[in-house]
Amino acid sequence: MAHIDVTGGELYVETDGDPANPAVLLIHAGIATLRMWDPIVPQLSADHYVIRYDTRGFGKTRTENVEFANRADALAVLDDLGVQRATLVGASRGGVIAIDTALEFPERVAGLVVVGGAPSGFSDVDLTTHEDQLFDAIDAAYEKKDWERMLRLEVEVWSFGPHRTADELDPGFVQTAYDLNLANLPHVEEDPSPIPIDPPAVDRLGDIDVPALIMVGEHDVSETLVQYEYLLSTLSDATGARFPDAAHLPSVEQPGDFVRVLTDWLRANRL
Repeated sequence: MAHIDVTGGELYVETDGDPANPAVLLIHAGIATLRMWDPIVPQLSADHYVIRYDTRGFGKTRTENVEFANRADALAVLDDLGVQRATLVGASRGGVIAIDTALEFPERVAGLVVVGGAPSGFSDVDLTTHEDQLFDAIDAAYEKKDWERMLRLEVEVWSFGPHRTADELDPGFVQTAYDLNLANLPHVEEDPSPIPIDPPAVDRLGDIDVPALIMVGEHDVSETLVQYEYLLSTLSDATGARFPDAAHLPSVEQPGDFVRVLTDWLRANRL
């Protein structure tokens, strides 16, 4: 457990496993912190060097309101640990970061895993009427600066899924999902400015020539399911995995199935 210095901030980093083993860099979702990976780390670190960090605006990372590039922060973590190549595993916005990093620093990326994510520059997808209403409620909480309500509503849309309620789900998962996003409450008024990759990733996926695993929960929002199909059909060496009983955080909701799929894929690709 340590903080590493980056321009205008300090990234909180945790590592598990033997540094001599193949490295895996875990990048969390925007409704969580690095704690979302807790259920899978014990098994994954048995034969991998597992690295995870809180991105700017999340968890225990500290940042000033500066311009920065998420992909440069990801590389800074690898550099600080002396890791030359790693498989990147990104969930949601972490998937965007992973894809951008693979494009900008291809020599540092051995494999790519995207969980409920999309390439940067992906066009907006029409939501269902019900989904629009749910996101309108989040926007209303944002306008009122009712930050705790906003974070809780985000969990209910993304972590639970737009067509499930807390009453239908495991109470332990429900509490964990709320805790993961509410941990970001101290950061809601921070305003660091991410520098987008140019050109964006959406039209450059053919440049990624490492094995890719694309994962999604069946109960995720409709746009994420569209993004899953796009990545699966566009990346040159992509394998897909769908989790029938999960929404946006299958590593939290179905950790046993998730880590089995991930480790089987890593083993099959010698990563």
